[in-house]
Amino acid sequence: MSDQQTHWVMDYETLVNCFVAVFQHYKDDGVKHIFVIHDQRNDFTKFINFLKSCVKNKQYHISYNGLAFDAQITQYLLDNHVKFEKLSTADLVSEIHKYAQKVIGKSEKNEFQDYAPHKLQIKQIDLFKLNHWDNRAKMSSLKWIQYSMDWENVEEMPHPHYEPITTEDQLKLVVKYCINDVLSTKMILEHSKEQITLRQTLTREYGIYLYNASEPRISKELFLHFLSQKIGWAKADIKSLRSPRDYIILAECILPYIKFQTPEFQSVLEYFRKKVITSTKDGFKHSVMYRGVRTDYGLGGIHGATTAGVYEAKSGWTIMTSDVTSFYPNLAIKNGFHPAHLPKKEFGELYEWFFEERKKIPKTDPKNYVYKLILNSTYGLTGDENSFLYDPRMTMQITINGQLSLSMLYEMICEQIPEAIPLMQNTDGLETMIPTAAVSKYLDICTIWENITKLSLEHDQYKKMIIRDVNNYIAVNTKDKVKCKGAFEWEDLDKKKVAVFHKNKSFLIIPKAIYAYFVNGIKPEDFLAQNQTIQDYCAGVKAKGGWYYEERNIDQGNLTLKRLQKIVRYFVSNDGSKIVKCNKDGREIQVEAGSWLQTVVNKLDPNVPFSAYNINEKYYLEEIYKQIEQIEKENKRAFTQLSLF
Repeated sequence: MSDQQTHWVMDYETLVNCFVAVFQHYKDDGVKHIFVIHDQRNDFTKFINFLKSCVKNKQYHISYNGLAFDAQITQYLLDNHVKFEKLSTADLVSEIHKYAQKVIGKSEKNEFQDYAPHKLQIKQIDLFKLNHWDNRAKMSSLKWIQYSMDWENVEEMPHPHYEPITTEDQLKLVVKYCINDVLSTKMILEHSKEQITLRQTLTREYGIYLYNASEPRISKELFLHFLSQKIGWAKADIKSLRSPRDYIILAECILPYIKFQTPEFQSVLEYFRKKVITSTKDGFKHSVMYRGVRTDYGLGGIHGATTAGVYEAKSGWTIMTSDVTSFYPNLAIKNGFHPAHLPKKEFGELYEWFFEERKKIPKTDPKNYVYKLILNSTYGLTGDENSFLYDPRMTMQITINGQLSLSMLYEMICEQIPEAIPLMQNTDGLETMIPTAAVSKYLDICTIWENITKLSLEHDQYKKMIIRDVNNYIAVNTKDKVKCKGAFEWEDLDKKKVAVFHKNKSFLIIPKAIYAYFVNGIKPEDFLAQNQTIQDYCAGVKAKGGWYYEERNIDQGNLTLKRLQKIVRYFVSNDGSKIVKCNKDGREIQVEAGSWLQTVVNKLDPNVPFSAYNINEKYYLEEIYKQIEQIEKENKRAFTQLSLF
């Protein structure tokens, strides 16, 4: 894809008796093509000529889920345009609609489409695939992404696809809707520029077409590329390899240096030594109480946190935070973990090469990020049945030794610094409050651990931690740099970073206000008075399966019902309606329980002043203070504990 060329952001609408195609220049907002095939207007010849010019000039089509839909229709029409030009308008539209339904049916059944990417005459950039929004954990429709990036119009198609277009006004509505989708896709493209530049660089350098590759697929393709070169095996042969396991004896996975002093952690080690895994999907679950903190072990890593509260490093105290550098990759590298079907020496050398090479490359260089991707994704790919790295025994070797070795460090610190107060243990690091006088001893303990494990630690100091639980906290370091996790994350959502568009940004005003309260000492009332961005007060909900949303309004004693679209954007207001989630089986759930009212704003007018929205400030303040109190109610216990030392 060259910046010197013309490329097109595009979308199709295929109705029962109407086809609409909109193409917007990827840079110039003033250049747009609209093609319609309907009784009122037949642009088929112009449309085909346009597609041919795209092929001739090597222009890309940029879409949302285009590989599985729009591009299929494009290639179908290019292949059959000669015979289609002889059809009547009605028959032509019928053929397009029939094929579109076939394409949709194949997608719903997870079947391969007729045209694989390499068979498409027009190259594609599919923002849906590129951003991995086709992944089950991140699955997102265009409407949801529109909501996530605060697009003004998130309304769904105003005319059902199965109903014929009979009037000019109906046709105008469909065209307008298609233009809105194209413009929002263009905005996603703007947010995805870094991701596209990265894929462009990799495609050129390695000769592998990666424009539509998700990050895990980039890792897989490049690891395969380098591995094939290193061991001299054909890519096709490597891709067919796997090491499935009927069972895994965990005692055989545990490294010999794993040892504990206390009964609590000795019992954890004994649990793992006796455990036999027959399904990595079920994995394992185990917990231990130590120093008043419950630590949980599972396939997702180690997780433990002290009671909710605000923990400050007052005079004479320090909160140490220590993370293992590239924890899982280095566990594999230092201990020779490898998929059984790949040669140990060559695999280990290549994996270590990525690690060492990355250290030489500036963070501004895309290669640095690529090598980080490869290093971090390899662990996940060992547990993926569709990956040539699949060996669940290696998955277990990494995750179990990772959890046990971090537990060793946890125990060493707490046993050798008796005054230590454990705050958190989470996957690849831990936070501990210790007397400032013990910092040197703490670092010595860490060095001993590093020598035992051959791993490296990175240290920092926090002056304050606001903890709700292990997955939701705010940490402020001694240089006032703030780290937010879980429910308290808001900055990436606020900055509209494409990597978080799949997440739910509902009521962003709440984490913003909590942050302002705990970090900057601003009262929630004052913060709300300053924030007049309507999108921050909005929530988004989406209906799946047999569920749908209904708006209920009582006016002068009369109840009116209105069925809403699948994705609804709303805010809590002083006047308005009740939004109810309904199921075909009769079940009903209020979106906001109690007497709170909501106003639907699937379309926002930028010219409407904030005061006109009639926000119910009481609702937002109650929610903010509820979360603040959940944390602060434990402060008395937390500070009593600290005062003992």
